[in-house]
Amino acid sequence: MQKFTTFTGLAAPLDRANVDTDQILPKQFLTRVERSGWGQFAFYNWRHRPDGSPDPAFVLNQPRYKGASILLARENFGCGSSREHAPWALLDFGFRVVIAPSFAVIFKNNCFQNGVLPIELEPQMLDEWFRRVRAQEGYVIQVNLRDQVLTGGDGFACQFGVDPFRKRCLLEGLDDIGLTLENEAAIQAHEQTHRQPWQAAVAGVTK
Repeated sequence: MQKFTTFTGLAAPLDRANVDTDQILPKQFLTRVERSGWGQFAFYNWRHRPDGSPDPAFVLNQPRYKGASILLARENFGCGSSREHAPWALLDFGFRVVIAPSFAVIFKNNCFQNGVLPIELEPQMLDEWFRRVRAQEGYVIQVNLRDQVLTGGDGFACQFGVDPFRKRCLLEGLDDIGLTLENEAAIQAHEQTHRQPWQAAVAGVTK
C-alpha cells in the first residue's frame, strides 16, 4: 500500500448525506473480477444521464473540479452494503482523501485498508470548508497526516483526529500483509520448531 504522509489536492464538494456504496460504485459493475479500473464506474449513475451521456449538473462533471483528489461530503458517507469495491473506485477515480462528519464503520475500515484517508470533522467546521471550496475555483487542501492538520490554499487550517494504529499503517504503507510481514522472523522461527503437522504430533507420529 502506498504510504501517506503529506498530500495536497484539489477539493470537490459533494453536498449529499447518506451516500451509500451503491451510489459510490453501482451494483451492475460488480461482475468484474479485476481489482483495478474501477474509477470509471465511480458515482456512475450520478455522473451520467439515462442515455449514458455525462450529466453537467453533477458536481464532479463540472470543469472546475476536474482532477479533484479530495472529496468533501456529508454525514454517514459510505453507508449500505460493505463492498470493498467502493474505496477501490474512489481511489482509482483519483480520490485519496474523503472528509465528512461521519462514515459507515465498515466503509471507513475499508478506506484505511486501501490507502484512502477518511477524515471526520464537526459539521460546522466542514461547512466552512465547503464554503471556501465553492468560493474559490481551484481550491486546494494540504493534508498533513503526521501532524493531523488540514490547510487550505488560502491559509485556513484545522486539526483532525485519527486512530493511532490506522495512522501508523498509512504513514508506513502497511496493509494486512505488511503488518503480518513485520513478524516474519517470529513466523519463521515458529515454523522451524513446528515442522510436523499438529495432527501428527497429537497422534504421536514422528518422522
